[in-house]
Amino acid sequence: MDKPEKIVFQTAKFDDLVKIVNLKSGRKTDIFFEWFNFDYSLNDDEKNLLSTLIEVHFDLVNGYSEEELKMYFISQLLVRVNFIFKNKRGFFDRPLKAIINGVEFSGKTDFMLATGINEPSKPYFFIQEFKRTSHNSLPEEQLLAEMLVAIALNKVNLMRGAYVIGRNWNFVILEKIGENSYQYFVSKSYDSLDFNELKQIYICLQAVKLKYCE
Repeated sequence: MDKPEKIVFQTAKFDDLVKIVNLKSGRKTDIFFEWFNFDYSLNDDEKNLLSTLIEVHFDLVNGYSEEELKMYFISQLLVRVNFIFKNKRGFFDRPLKAIINGVEFSGKTDFMLATGINEPSKPYFFIQEFKRTSHNSLPEEQLLAEMLVAIALNKVNLMRGAYVIGRNWNFVILEKIGENSYQYFVSKSYDSLDFNELKQIYICLQAVKLKYCE
């Protein structure tokens, strides 16, 4: 198979990724257990925020544009978690690139939690897409391309992320299992308009901040 000359996040396709690295989906049922069972109790203000988000946006989310979904809904969660801490913060629409097996991966990330004040340095977590429901979107492939870059830059074996399509969130773990070999795992979809599932989304975001960014 001929490798592509470069990979751009926004147009990344799975078939192109597997020409560059050995990438396959995994089915470890317990891979998300620690992350999803992070010990975090919401206070009353946090519970009220989640309830209000659902009440206000229930009939609107699936019709939102990418920017509307980001500004009206997702950013409210990110602000409440407060991803500005210990020389780390969330970055929106920032460039990221690396060379992997002779191919340049590059593009702008929708949301990246990373070290740095003015410029991102070491990425820890990504949220991809922020777009309304669309059968033509490929958020999983774009997220995987970004996570491959993060693993290469950080010289680590595991990276976490999530992608959002309309009301639905999926969490993703990418694991490097050998030289040029990777396995990725996708959680079930969480409905952000269901209180208990939005609560789980919020706890996962808190876990990223409090457990996985040290």
